[in-house]
Amino acid sequence: MLRPKIPTNPTPAGHLTPPVVVEPTAVVPSAQVPPPAPPRPTVQLTPGTALALVGGGTAVVLVVGAVLVSMLLAVAITGASVAVCALVIRSLVHADAKRR
Repeated sequence: MLRPKIPTNPTPAGHLTPPVVVEPTAVVPSAQVPPPAPPRPTVQLTPGTALALVGGGTAVVLVVGAVLVSMLLAVAITGASVAVCALVIRSLVHADAKRR
């Protein structure tokens, strides 16, 4: 019924070059040893750098805390406003039902 047509590959026309023969070459292992890596310098913690680390950590904690508290406050305000809107709509619907 529905049979796909498979395209036939036409014979290539034009100038054809014969394939190039690649001759294998001998692999000679090298006897070079890489130089040893220089020792890594040790980190020295001076009182100035310790104070900077403590100050930076404190600043990060304060910023993250402020962002989290502001997000919590935004959620609380949104929830309170939705509750007030729900009460107003309920009151309007209830007053409209009483008049009828």
